[in-house]
Amino acid sequence: MFDPKFHWGITNPPNFADQHSDMVFVSIRNIEDSKMAKTKTFVSYDHSEDAHYKRLLQAWDANPEFDFEFDSRGPNVPINSSDAAVVKAALVRMMKDATHLLVLVGEKSAQSSWMQWEIERAKMDDTKLKLAAVKLGKSNVTPPGLLAVGTSWATSFERDRIVEALRSATNGY
Repeated sequence: MFDPKFHWGITNPPNFADQHSDMVFVSIRNIEDSKMAKTKTFVSYDHSEDAHYKRLLQAWDANPEFDFEFDSRGPNVPINSSDAAVVKAALVRMMKDATHLLVLVGEKSAQSSWMQWEIERAKMDDTKLKLAAVKLGKSNVTPPGLLAVGTSWATSFERDRIVEALRSATNGY
């Protein structure tokens, strides 16, 4: 159900030429707030296994009550390759433009080197993103970087639950 207090938008992150990953920046504005405070969220997920959740966000985009924009890129650079430095630099720029990290915990997320790197990088002093996550399946293993750091959890992959998790997210790790 649409809550008129919020306007969802996803803004395009900066371009980078190496085509590493699908980056989604979510902006949530509280329309009742006269300052229109924006939350920019860097979304980390396993692109090979959980892309249907991105498609769900795109389906939400078809609804005129939501305003989404996507920067779609495919993950084709191994984290230990010589090209990874360029990808990492671009991801850091995007993270520094964000206020939150939302991790979509899929079946293989705990084994994803890129997701582990994104989580650890988001916690560094120069980014220090507020952490939120949602498990896409009850039995999915939580990536270790989200444990014992005060991660805010959405109880399901639903708009209202994700908004709630982002609102209560902190970076007090």
